[in-house]
Amino acid sequence: MATPSPSPIPQQPVRLVPQVEGRAAGPLAANPALVGLPSFLIGAVTLGMVFIGVVPATAVGASMPIVLAAALGMFIATIWAARLGESVPAGISGIVGGFLLSYGLLVLGLLHNWFAIAPTAVADTQRVFLIAWIAVVSMLLVATLRLQVGFTFLFAVVDAALVLSLLGVIQTSANMTKASGWVLMVGAAIVAYLFASSASHATGGKEFPLGPSILHS
Repeated sequence: MATPSPSPIPQQPVRLVPQVEGRAAGPLAANPALVGLPSFLIGAVTLGMVFIGVVPATAVGASMPIVLAAALGMFIATIWAARLGESVPAGISGIVGGFLLSYGLLVLGLLHNWFAIAPTAVADTQRVFLIAWIAVVSMLLVATLRLQVGFTFLFAVVDAALVLSLLGVIQTSANMTKASGWVLMVGAAIVAYLFASSASHATGGKEFPLGPSILHS
């Protein structure tokens, strides 16, 4: 979602935010992360509150405009990054946007019976949704092993939240669902840190430390 820069040393990890020495001089390059990361953040916070139970089950649909707006922001960041030739940020933004959009459509569809899903099949539908996205996020988690460890940790947290949510559906456990919400809040805090790093760089400062990559070759 931020901008990868080629490194003169092949063994160095890919960085989504270019490093700078001291304060930048002259105009700075456009950074899609300044749209993508806040969209990711608001989506994670909203879903976290839904899973924790801040929003009652009878009013879950009220949070869907926020989720869909977050998806739109992610798609804007995807197109922006793609036009800059940044395939990694574009791919990450597109995947997150796809998750948020599909979640919003699923919830609205179930509430308004758009897909003619019988009430007895709702839990099975949720299981299919969660398992599919656990597979995608797990793939993304493996793909980030060559990025700074902060990004790997983020998607490990998101993956854990989805697994807990799936267990909540399988076991009909409100506690598991609440746990997934709190884990998502941890993910939101990581996204906020990443945004602060991108914003610092975009305003002429240094990026924040995100750690080395797990894989170096």
